[in-house]
Order: sequence, then C-alpha cells, then structure tokens
Amino acid sequence: MFDSSAQYRADRQGELDLTRDPSLGGAFTGIEAMGLLWSLLPAPMEVPCRRLLKKDVMKGPQFMDLLVHRDLSERGKIPGPVLAKTRVGRWFAGQGVTRTKLSEGRVRGSLFLPAGAGPFPGVIDMYGDEGRLTEYRASLLASRGFAALALPYLGTEHLPESFSDLDFGYFEQAASFLLRHPKVRSLGLGAVGTGKGAELALAMVTFLPQVVAAVSISGCHANTGGELRYRDWVLPGLSYTASLARMLDSGVLDLSETLADPCDPSHRASLIPIEEAEGHFMFVVGEDDRKWKSAAYAAAAVQKLSEGGHHNYRVLSYPGAGHRIDPPSSPFAQAVLDQTLGVPVMEGGKPSAHAHAQAHAWEQIQEFLHSNLGGSCV
Repeated sequence: MFDSSAQYRADRQGELDLTRDPSLGGAFTGIEAMGLLWSLLPAPMEVPCRRLLKKDVMKGPQFMDLLVHRDLSERGKIPGPVLAKTRVGRWFAGQGVTRTKLSEGRVRGSLFLPAGAGPFPGVIDMYGDEGRLTEYRASLLASRGFAALALPYLGTEHLPESFSDLDFGYFEQAASFLLRHPKVRSLGLGAVGTGKGAELALAMVTFLPQVVAAVSISGCHANTGGELRYRDWVLPGLSYTASLARMLDSGVLDLSETLADPCDPSHRASLIPIEEAEGHFMFVVGEDDRKWKSAAYAAAAVQKLSEGGHHNYRVLSYPGAGHRIDPPSSPFAQAVLDQTLGVPVMEGGKPSAHAHAQAHAWEQIQEFLHSNLGGSCV
C-alpha cells in the first residue's frame, strides 16, 4: 500500500481542475497535475523506502483509489468524512501490445511489440545494479511505437549472479536477435539503460555495429564492478571502496563517494572508448544524484567525445533531480531499501524537480530514438 494526499479548495461549483488549481498543502504544493502519483510513498503501516513498481505489466493496470475528504488533514492523521471516491487504473501496455518471454540461445528477457505489422524501430532496455528483468519502461516504449526488448543480465535462469562474470557476447547475441526479428526495422538498434545498464548501453553503441544510438540515464562512461569480457579484450572494472560509505543521521547510507574516480589516469583502462563509436549518444542526468556522480561522468564523457572531434551527443541535465529518472509520474524515492545491504541507500533529488525531469526526459528520449532509428513519434 502506497498513499499520498494534497489539499485543495474547490470553486463555487465544487469542482477542481488539477491542471489549474494549486495544492495548498499535503505532499506537495502548487499546480502539479500528476502530483498525487509522483508523491506516492509507502503507507505508514508499510516498510519504508520501498519503490513502487509494476512487476507484471501485462497483468492488468496498477489500481489507485482516489478519495476526496472534507476539511484539511495531514499525512498520518485521520482524515475528514469521505465526500467522493473512485478507482482508476494505470496501464503500462497499450492496446494491442504483445509480450513474448524469450529463451533464445543464452538470451533471456521480454520482447514487447506494438500493434500492427511494423517494422518498428528496435530498442534494448536495461536497468541498474540489480540487473534483473524490469519490464515497465520497455512496455511503455512499445506502447509508443518501439519494438522493445527488456533485457536482464544477472540472476535469471543461467545468467551470472554478479558483475564479475559478465560476458559482453551475451549483449551481442541480444542485439543480433532483435535486429533479425521480422517486425524490427533494419536501420540499427537503440539501447537505453539506467545505472549499470547505462554503461552497458554505452558499450553496445561503441562495440556493436548493430547499435546506432544509446541513452545513458545516470550512468558512468567507464566499466564499473567486475571485468567486462568480449572476444580478445577485457575492460577492468572500477572498484568500490566500502570504507567511504557514510551512514547519515537519518539512517540512510550515502554511497556517492565509494566509486573510484573514472577520470583518474590510473583508471584509463576501465574507460569505454566511446570516442571510437559512430553512433549517437544521449546522456540524462540529475544534478542532485546522490547514488553516484552521474553529472560529472556525463561531462567527462562529452569532453572525451569533443576532444575526439565528435558532436554526436546530447546532454539533458536536470537541477534538483536524483538518480533514477524513470518514465513520467513514477513515484519519487529519495532513498530506496537496498535488497543486498538491507538498509536504505540515498539516491538524492527533490520531489517536484525530479518529477518534472522525468516528464521532460521521457519525451526527449523518444524523440532522440525516433530521429536516429527512423520513424515518427507516436
């Protein structure tokens, strides 16, 4: 259970227009049409610092109950009498979108296809440090005209359990499979990734001719964690120094200083040689990212491209946004419970600024992919 609340004053007809009327208090203030969605937090009786995710995107909508109470009430207190209520559903797969669970050679994941005969621009979608199957962004991309492969790379069936066992040949196989699909446009693929997935997207556009565009969301331009192996080359992984982690007074763990500096000359071998890529790059970063220094990493990556004479990049940098910049109205989480460490980890950001960054970035990412993969925005 997650909840949120805001306080409004109805007009003389007893009506509210959330695109016009400001919230006077509660989880947010001001005109925020989607504020009741992005401000959702675990209810008081639930475990705090959990992220609200839709795990099975094809199993109906995500339901939300909307209740209107009389008089002002604060979070955690008993609200006034209910004047009206309704239930709404948020769908993550548009009409006609299909999902196919993959078991193609070593490749696992979920392939989402839009309705119609196609062919559609193809995109590989990967998430962060957990590396497991995450479908909601891929299903939303398919709802907007992309053939989207949600690609796990850790912890699923025969896939590795840790970064130290990653073989880049797996990602090459995934790209080859998607490009061969009869409903996928043959002009080249896009790769979208968040966190560790962003590194992999940068590596794919650098090393794989099938991939012609990469979106790095809160990523690093170096390989982090374990080695990344492919044929006769190896990218060493930047290490983490656990002793540099800080426990904040709030009980939240700050890991922002634990990753080795990718710009230190001694770590040159870990850098992904993006300056050798012929494809296109988009870097999406929150300037208040407290998980790691993604804004600084994007600036260093752009400098590296510019010094190599490349102008095939775009940077979206958002003041006040934190680490995980998801599709629009995804609930904001400043700190998230880490399943491995068992404690909340700081991700940073300010709720309203982060929400606006998500909405703007989502449209820009689609435009970038369409312009580089062919087709028009849906």
